[in-house]
Amino acid sequence: MFLRHLEYLTALAREGHFGRAAAACWVSQPTLSDGIRKLEAEFGVAVVRRGNRFEGFTPEGEQLLAWSRQLLADREQLLAQFGRTSHEGLTGQLRLGAVPASLPPVSLLTGPFCERHPGTALTVLSLTSDEILRRLTDFELDAGLTYLTDEPLTGFRTVPLYDERYLLLTSENGDFAGRSEVGWAEVARLPLCLLTPDMQNRRILDGLFHRAGVTVTPRMETNSISTLCSHVRGGRWASVIPQAWLCLLGVPPGTRVLPLTGPTATSTVGLVVLDRDPPPLVASALLHVAEGLDLQRSLDDLVPAGTFAASGSTAAADDAPDLSR
Repeated sequence: MFLRHLEYLTALAREGHFGRAAAACWVSQPTLSDGIRKLEAEFGVAVVRRGNRFEGFTPEGEQLLAWSRQLLADREQLLAQFGRTSHEGLTGQLRLGAVPASLPPVSLLTGPFCERHPGTALTVLSLTSDEILRRLTDFELDAGLTYLTDEPLTGFRTVPLYDERYLLLTSENGDFAGRSEVGWAEVARLPLCLLTPDMQNRRILDGLFHRAGVTVTPRMETNSISTLCSHVRGGRWASVIPQAWLCLLGVPPGTRVLPLTGPTATSTVGLVVLDRDPPPLVASALLHVAEGLDLQRSLDDLVPAGTFAASGSTAAADDAPDLSR
């Protein structure tokens, strides 16, 4: 029951509401409140600041919450360890958070993982890079797929997977018909559909436009990749997309992709896990699978032949780093 009470505590932190936390734990609100009071009696300290509603945790409650998350994560580690010794192989739940820009190619990673470990279950959540790091620290995720460039990643283990390259997706018969490449300043004049400024992908693009000496004002913004893709498919808008999106979008009929000249991005996307000893089994297994993949080459194979060869500012596929080592 003690571990169950710790689950109540972490659910309350996650939901920020007694009723929702109780529902998440499949118990009544009085049962959850009673469990937290038993924790307070056990340790002789107040854990929750109470009023008419949940008002947060006391300093002692914050300390207990941190230990609760780690203890529950260690319990899951033990369960997975015993499962690994059974005839079923590795078992357990892999919780993966991914920045939206990395979602289209995520199956290139999760597919091989599930094939190698059929006894596992998988949850993939679309999250911002900050949310991924926070949830990893709080033991709410096992791994994250996020940007490795310019991120505060102390205390994490990382595996680079691919460098984010950018392409203009535009009408086949539009302003750049017959062109083999296009500059960022030219692209800024198009009716663009881009992600919203709170997305790191958008912040990277804004920085590249700024380095080209222009400020971009999109005609349409969205925080949904599927919404962006559907608008671009309609042919009315253009967009600057990571080549990884071709896993989802392809090159829609009536459109073409062009490499961008001028400033180039150096953003690397990769896996992030907590640097723990011993490492969680499911996270360790995912890292092992990732280290044996060459996602850069897989993504380059999606781009029409000759796209990057036309531009001296973007590396060709043969120059992509070998991530299989």
